[in-house]
Amino acid sequence: MPLSSSQDIPLDELLSVATAAARQAGAVLTECTRTGFRIEHKQLINLVTDADHQAEQCIIDVIHKAFPTHPVLAEERGLTEQPPSRYKWVIDPLDGTTNFAHGFPAYCVSIGVECDGQGIIGVVYDPTRNELFTAQIGQGARLNGMPITVSSADHLDRALLVTGFGYDIRENPNNNLNHFARFALKVQGLRRTGTAALDLCYVAAGRFDGFWEVKLNPWDMAAGVVILLEAGGKVSDFTGRSHSIYGQELVASNGILHQSMLDVLREEATPGNV
Repeated sequence: MPLSSSQDIPLDELLSVATAAARQAGAVLTECTRTGFRIEHKQLINLVTDADHQAEQCIIDVIHKAFPTHPVLAEERGLTEQPPSRYKWVIDPLDGTTNFAHGFPAYCVSIGVECDGQGIIGVVYDPTRNELFTAQIGQGARLNGMPITVSSADHLDRALLVTGFGYDIRENPNNNLNHFARFALKVQGLRRTGTAALDLCYVAAGRFDGFWEVKLNPWDMAAGVVILLEAGGKVSDFTGRSHSIYGQELVASNGILHQSMLDVLREEATPGNV
């Protein structure tokens, strides 16, 4: 639903800044692949590179040059301390760090903007393919300027789904493996790309028909959810209730398959299901 006319900053202006920040951060990542980068471990299998930090600083600099008082929630440094504002930027400078570190070309820059707690702008940039996914609330979603829409797949047997796994998969029993096994027996195909932001954009563009995951963070979802919704998709938690990027469950679909996906996720409570 579009925001009321009381909004202070035009959506086009916010989108322009988000797009510029995403492209500049993407250029930083591309340069790091050429010149090299350092890898550190936040946890056993949770990586961070100096490319993450450089791209994050680049994005924050662009945002604060245009909007000095806007707080930024970023993956590596958390929430910047700013005066109270209606707006908040939620950014992931490198979604798919493990892919990036291994030279696997599936990663992106993700930038979302909230106003009064509602997602209004989504920008996801894939520098390896020069694909820019954008959306502003009430204006539809686009890929490199061209409108995109979700698929028309109407049965799981004909659906290509995608999911992911948390970094604590070895320790946490809530690790999505049970859901993965169950969906694998019901769908045409199942993928795991390692970048939730692109997964959401690919559902928005009709490349995937649905996506689900647990243990996500706000910066994983903020931009992609806006893009998916504006492309005609649907999001919820695992029970079908309203989704929040500050929750950790996400089901995203073309809308047609949504209930079928929820039904599969609920099967774990049924005796006899693995």
